[in-house]
Amino acid sequence: MAGGSRSPGASVTSRVLAVLGAFDAAHPALTLSDIARRSGLPLATAHRLVAELVTGRALARGVDGTYRIGVRLWEIGLLSPLHGQLREVALPYLQELYTTVRENVHLAVRDGDEALYVEKVTGHRAVPTISRAGGRLPLHATGVGKALLAYAPPEVIAAHLRGPLRRCTPYTIVEPGRLARELAAIRERGWARTHEEMTLGSCSVAVVVPGPDGAALAAIGVVGHSLGAAPQRLVPALRAAADQVAARLADEPHATQRATA
Repeated sequence: MAGGSRSPGASVTSRVLAVLGAFDAAHPALTLSDIARRSGLPLATAHRLVAELVTGRALARGVDGTYRIGVRLWEIGLLSPLHGQLREVALPYLQELYTTVRENVHLAVRDGDEALYVEKVTGHRAVPTISRAGGRLPLHATGVGKALLAYAPPEVIAAHLRGPLRRCTPYTIVEPGRLARELAAIRERGWARTHEEMTLGSCSVAVVVPGPDGAALAAIGVVGHSLGAAPQRLVPALRAAADQVAARLADEPHATQRATA
């Protein structure tokens, strides 16, 4: 179940959010029964809300009878600072970085205990990855996630280390003490790396996009099959891209709103 509540005291807003929350990357198309089950709502309630959301174009019904997220939500989503400001500011620099490294380039922000991927620039020769724009992956198992976590407030780091820390591959660091030492090393050298910690066969290097107060606004990372014996060779290009994005964001104050919690 994705979320929701059968509580009779649940508000209409919470029930609508439960319906929308039933959809995710693994479940982009759902039947009415699926929506009711995953939202935790009675079938009759789900039927009424879904019908209203279809009328408002927040959901769309396909010819096969399944429902998907509608165009109206996509339009509203484009108004988010993550898309309309951060992504648009960063995208040209991400594209330039890709032409230099010819590997997957990611832009992510911290949202709670996860890295929320804002943009991904790739090509047909780049290693396939499970990341996608709008997707989420664990902080402790990804390059951008480690960078963001290393520069998070101390209370956030402490809470994250208390876990649980999911083991994504045999190489994922899930021991709190070892992860704490890794985060300290990231702060000392100024960049993060992973080696097959999220996906077997993939390595990553990442740096943060610094804000005026020194906090991490976002992180930019490169993911590839093998980044060589000296992954730090990519750090200058990453740092240049991050600094350029930071400078542009400083000129656009509204773009510095962070999706952190």
